[in-house]
Amino acid sequence: MKKKQTTPEWFEGTVYSEGNTVTNPFSKETCKLNALELSIYDFIIGTNLFLEQAFENKVEPNSKLEKITRDLYKGLDWFKSNNAKAYMILLD
Repeated sequence: MKKKQTTPEWFEGTVYSEGNTVTNPFSKETCKLNALELSIYDFIIGTNLFLEQAFENKVEPNSKLEKITRDLYKGLDWFKSNNAKAYMILLD
């Protein structure tokens, strides 16, 4: 039985009204995510891209970047504990 998921307090994004199937671009494996999982997955992917750009552009570390980085790790931890199978397929 799957535990009931709740939107984490740290998550400031929009929770989608529907889930969808997501494909790992490297392995081509897919996972069906519910609305909350998809919302947090998109947050993780978007945040990772943002931080990569900041690093490439040599943006000086600041409190905003530190918060974004902390929230990225919170998202990854949330996924590990709420849908470990999808985490292993999509994010590991």
